[in-house]
Amino acid sequence: MFKEFREFALRGSVVDMAVGIIIGAAFGTIVTSLVADVLMPPIGLLLGKVDFANLYVLLTAGQTPGPYASLAAAQQAGAVTLNYGAFINKIISFLIVAFALFLMIRSMNRMKRKAEAPAPAPTTKECPFCATAVPLKAVRCPHCTSELAK
Repeated sequence: MFKEFREFALRGSVVDMAVGIIIGAAFGTIVTSLVADVLMPPIGLLLGKVDFANLYVLLTAGQTPGPYASLAAAQQAGAVTLNYGAFINKIISFLIVAFALFLMIRSMNRMKRKAEAPAPAPTTKECPFCATAVPLKAVRCPHCTSELAK
C-alpha cells in the first residue's frame, strides 16, 4: 500500500499540484497584505478615515459594557460582533486573486492557441524526379521539365 501511495504522490501531476498550492498560498498572503496594507488605508481615508478592519456591528456586549474603541477592544471584552469590515477586506482580496488568475489563465490559453494553430496549407509539391519544390498547379517541373501528375 505504501508503494502505491508513493507512486501516486510522485506522479508529475500531483507534484505540480503541490507546487501550485504552495505558490498559491504565498500569493494569497501577498494579496492579503496588498489589500490590508496598501489598498484599504487610502480607500478608508477617502471615505472619512475609516479602517475597514475595525468595522463591526455589536450583537451582544461583553463583560464590560460598550461602546468599544475598536474591534480588538470589543473582542477582548468578550463581546459578540459581526465583523463586516474584515469581510469586505476578504472580498477585495478574493477579487484581486480571481482577476490575477484570470489574467494568467487567459495568457496561457493564448499561448496554447498559438502553439496549436493549424499549419498553413501547402503551396508547393515535390517533383518526384528531381525532388525540387514546384507550385501545386504546375503540370511540368520547371527544373527537369518532367510531366507531373495532378
